[in-house]
Amino acid sequence: MDAVIVNHLRKVYQDKTAVDDVSFAVKKGELFGLIGPDGAGKTSIFRMLTTLLLPDAGSATVDGYDVVKDYKAIRNLAGYMPGKFSLYQDLTVEENINFFATVFKTTVAKNYDLIKDIYIQIAPFKKRRAGKLSGGMKQKLALCCALIHRPSVLFLDEPTTGVDPVSRKEFWEMLRKLKEQEITIIVSTPYMDEADLCDRIALIQDGKILSIDTPNAVVAAFPDKLYAVKADQMHRLLKALQASPLVKDSYAFGEYAHVTFEGDLEQELAKQGLTGIELQTTPVTIEDCFIKLLKEKQ
Repeated sequence: MDAVIVNHLRKVYQDKTAVDDVSFAVKKGELFGLIGPDGAGKTSIFRMLTTLLLPDAGSATVDGYDVVKDYKAIRNLAGYMPGKFSLYQDLTVEENINFFATVFKTTVAKNYDLIKDIYIQIAPFKKRRAGKLSGGMKQKLALCCALIHRPSVLFLDEPTTGVDPVSRKEFWEMLRKLKEQEITIIVSTPYMDEADLCDRIALIQDGKILSIDTPNAVVAAFPDKLYAVKADQMHRLLKALQASPLVKDSYAFGEYAHVTFEGDLEQELAKQGLTGIELQTTPVTIEDCFIKLLKEKQ
């Protein structure tokens, strides 16, 4: 059964289409990732699904409730952690948690089993004002407040942006444990490496869905053998790859260039005077798949 169903959703701001005919479904208990760069439309989708924005076209349901007609029901059953820290900075950790518990007519004790693992980590700072917390602790406090009413669906909008690598890892560990509590989790992120931590992902750019599948299936669909290549003069190498008739596709990727080709590319590059050439096969990543899909759509 599907916890979230999105049908041809559309959102336009003045002359910019932020969400363009988006459709997908999320199964109950699934950890679903909406993966794409800033400005791809992720936040607009989340705001429509959490009833903070009205769609300009299309429809969506959360646990069977319509996002327009049944907004009150959705606000009671959904948890939402926006990308920007939005708790009360002048209240202490404890005061923020108690405030949200009161808003949802519950208590910390009632749902302590759900938030226990997170609460233990922030308890030493419970008298500290929220605005004085580190990025990682703010993130944990926000998640605690989003879970205080035991939501059936949890929306996390770029929860690990601007957080250190250790806190990012800890956060995803928490999500895995929450998934065991049969909570449906929809998370958006610009970090392609986090896609592998989801059950299924939707790759999105310019308000359009490029692909929806499991991370393994998205990678398996990459049609060519992928190579990593570098040389002493990387700028010259990138220009040579773009101009080569042997190359099907190439782009900078960290300290290497990623390339698909046919023929003896290494010999051709050497003929052009490039030195220190290193050419080797490399595993396909979600980012490689995203780049390929993006080029195909252009």
